[in-house]
Amino acid sequence: MPIQDVLSAVVAPVKHDMELMNTNIKNIVGNRHPMLMAAAEQIFGAGGKKLRPVLVFLVARATAAHMQMRDITDKQRRLAEITEMIHTASLVHDDVLDECDTRRGMRTGKKTINSIYGTRVAVLAGDFLFAQSSWFLANLDNLEVIKLISQVIADFANGEISQASSLFDTDVTLEQYSDKSFYKTASLIAASCRSAAVFSDVSPDIKEAMYAYGKHLGLAFQIVDDILDFTQSAEQLGKPQGQDLASGNLTAPIIFALRNPLVKEELLDILSSEFVEEGSLERALHLVQLGGGLDAARALAQQEGETALAALACLSDSPAKRSLQQMVEYVLHRIY
Repeated sequence: MPIQDVLSAVVAPVKHDMELMNTNIKNIVGNRHPMLMAAAEQIFGAGGKKLRPVLVFLVARATAAHMQMRDITDKQRRLAEITEMIHTASLVHDDVLDECDTRRGMRTGKKTINSIYGTRVAVLAGDFLFAQSSWFLANLDNLEVIKLISQVIADFANGEISQASSLFDTDVTLEQYSDKSFYKTASLIAASCRSAAVFSDVSPDIKEAMYAYGKHLGLAFQIVDDILDFTQSAEQLGKPQGQDLASGNLTAPIIFALRNPLVKEELLDILSSEFVEEGSLERALHLVQLGGGLDAARALAQQEGETALAALACLSDSPAKRSLQQMVEYVLHRIY
């Protein structure tokens, strides 16, 4: 099945939920601050898959079906908005820090907020989204969820600090890489999946299973993204091929390749020079392929995906549960 068809099938059970959320979330920003109305349209308008709120709605509907609820709750709908606002705020601020002109991952080359409206508006928009999401979070009146989602914001900072402090560090371990990937990507997905289950009043075991699903799906997603940095074109990526590697961000493919004695010495030499020689980046990309780094990373992503799938076994069958299973297929499909 083509990848877009897989994604359409995944979203189908919550398509109406997502349409309502998209309308509401733009109004949240624009109605409170008219100066941000245009920015809100740029941030939350057409484009972008919005996978994180899709997951919130799918877990909400899957656990609601398991508990034989008539419908999901207003708090689960608000949680989806909170999740999308936190994720988007982090992207807006990342684009400012990285001085990006186009939104990464957008094949259409969608312009970033800072490139259109300037750094001041971009920073204010990101700050507003973090503040508004925190206010909405407090008003959910659930201490378990407040603790879960609040930790995510701290995890974002931990992930960025960990990455910045380990650039070109060839001693970085797979465990350190996984920790950084959790902070940057999997933490929000895991916490929001568990939080969605909380509002369905499921058992502690099911809440823990939904957290595990989100965590391992998030880790698979990050590993796949890191593989694509080596394998996709600049047009597909929305950024130059190998940009993460060029900036010194050593991810799973290169960590695995450095374990291969056939390429290790040359790869270490190139990394220690930080790609000053012409053609050295292209050579490094080739060595990672030659040293089996991509194959090993694919296997790791597959393993994380299988762990995520196993976590869903506790749920009754429903269209939403089947979409959660298909989401794993969608995430892994991108690397083949």
